[in-house]
Amino acid sequence: MSSVTPTPHELQPQIIIAGVTPGQTAAYDALVAFGESDPDGFWLNEAKRITWTQDPTRASTSSFTGDVRIRWFEDGRLNASVSCLDRHLKERADQPALIWEGETDGDRRTLTYRELHTQVSRTANALRSLGVKKGDRVAIHLPMVAEGLISMLACARIGAPHVVMFGGFSPEGISERLVDSGAVAVITADTARRGSKRIPHKTAIDQALKHAGTIGAVRNVIVVTVTGDEVPMKDGRDIRFTDLIKNQSADCEPEIMNAEDPLFLLYTSGSTGKPKAIVHATGGYMVWASYTFGTVYPQEPGDVHWCTADIAWITGHSCVVYGPLANGTTTLMYEGLPSWPRAGRWWDIIQRNRVTSLFTAPTAIRALMREGDDFPGTFDLSSLRSLGTAGEPISADAWMWYYEVIGKSRAAVIDTWWQTETAGIILGPVVGATPMKPGSATKPLPGIGVVVTDDKGNVLEGAAEGCFCITTSWPGQARTIWQDHKRFRETYFTFSEGKYFTGDGVRRDEDGYYWITGRMDDVINVSGHRIGTAEIEDAVAVDHRLAEAAAVGIQHDLKGQGIVVFVVTRASRSGVRPEDIAAVISRNVGRYAAPEKVYLVSELPKTRSGKIVRRLLRKIAEGQTGEFGDLSSLADTSVVDTLIADVARQNQSENV
Repeated sequence: MSSVTPTPHELQPQIIIAGVTPGQTAAYDALVAFGESDPDGFWLNEAKRITWTQDPTRASTSSFTGDVRIRWFEDGRLNASVSCLDRHLKERADQPALIWEGETDGDRRTLTYRELHTQVSRTANALRSLGVKKGDRVAIHLPMVAEGLISMLACARIGAPHVVMFGGFSPEGISERLVDSGAVAVITADTARRGSKRIPHKTAIDQALKHAGTIGAVRNVIVVTVTGDEVPMKDGRDIRFTDLIKNQSADCEPEIMNAEDPLFLLYTSGSTGKPKAIVHATGGYMVWASYTFGTVYPQEPGDVHWCTADIAWITGHSCVVYGPLANGTTTLMYEGLPSWPRAGRWWDIIQRNRVTSLFTAPTAIRALMREGDDFPGTFDLSSLRSLGTAGEPISADAWMWYYEVIGKSRAAVIDTWWQTETAGIILGPVVGATPMKPGSATKPLPGIGVVVTDDKGNVLEGAAEGCFCITTSWPGQARTIWQDHKRFRETYFTFSEGKYFTGDGVRRDEDGYYWITGRMDDVINVSGHRIGTAEIEDAVAVDHRLAEAAAVGIQHDLKGQGIVVFVVTRASRSGVRPEDIAAVISRNVGRYAAPEKVYLVSELPKTRSGKIVRRLLRKIAEGQTGEFGDLSSLADTSVVDTLIADVARQNQSENV
């Protein structure tokens, strides 16, 4: 086997201190000390970030033991939409609040804070006219259009928890969520654009409601016109969005909520079994969204923030909608795919809108790497000040490409860790205060306590690798699982007494930096050696000819489990051989980690949030060609057939 020549990206420095100043570091250290010494005072001070009708006088009364009780700012009263809209009208009414870019060239819409306030108020009044009241759940099933953000804030305006659902769910999946949440209304689209494809949103909702039958509580389906395609409308139930809001008042009195009243339910992606709706409360979530966004993405007048996440995911909730708007910034939404209708679409959007902070997923970064290092240089990306990433561990190589090629070694890389249940960033650098390490999500934000434990839940000190747990409650913490608090307690609080178990593995280095190693159930046991899939994928990523990789474990008669690696090469690189990749893994991880197979494939199966669906890869690696279950969460289901063909062709070639 020949070795792979190291690239400049392998030789990155251990610590990057660009932009760090003593003054900012001292302020950060003081904030950390404040959070540790007086947590109640710390969080009551942060609560001033948002607008309250009645200010809270106490922070948390939470407990991780017994039946588990998460409560924040209990005596406070507020409305979430007021903090996002009303309070900005005096000083920034004419500032863009939302810039929306469509897939079609020239399809663009800008709403100022005044205009967004009007649209939200009219939509909120429209929902009230249908009988939607405080506490009723409203399902939102929309593509990335402005009406999605407007509908979320309209629900918040009237105190109706929203349930935003991923547009790619199957009718059966939608039906389960409608029944489980008890939604009384659905806001959907005629059809959605997804590159050259059309996604039948209204048809999916019709089928879901038929599937739900008399169990469902939905009274009305509100249809947003996106493509103008003809769709069936049921008399007495269905109504066009434009018809519903056209005569509504531009003033809507906000419903005043208790801090612990639910703001939204959000179903976790990739869940199995019964749908799991995470419940987030109004007061704590709004403080947390404002705090985490404002701390990690500090904004200046004229800034434009672009989070590429779908609003159906927690990243979309916190970094497209509530976080940016609570902080009075301009948020950008894009309807389409990174390279549609042509490569460079994202760079064009950044250039035209002078985007200052870009936040996307590692899988998108790797896909953009495949277009080549030179291509982004044909666009003016000088407006970028920060480059965010979250959703899965990012390899040091992809981190350095993001930093050097996109940020020109000027923009800070904001590598963060969080999840639906945390609602906002737990690990992440504070720009100007935290030196960066390529591939590390750095340290917990001030006010958060985290530990590493062994597999029995015992706390490990110093440099260590094990299970990632959080020791203190935080305002944006999930309160429960909708209608299943027992499941909530058993899932997150029984692993280690008095701690929240994230489900992720982590390594803490000698400098106290944290490196997420992947889900604890994404561990492969090879002859007694426990190997995280992220460790293998990071080893592969040192070869800059490769765009991305995914490792899975398969059953092995002798070893218990064997490793199979799927690799996508960059378009501009050739000459990659499976044996070269196997050699890199053996050299960088250990001979015990040598894969049974390495497959070169054209694409990996992913959800629209960018997560690799390893269960599919595992089945394909084991030789299955069918019985894959529900594939509706995939961004592109055709990838499965392509993968099967790629694997079969390479297996056949080896056997010749």
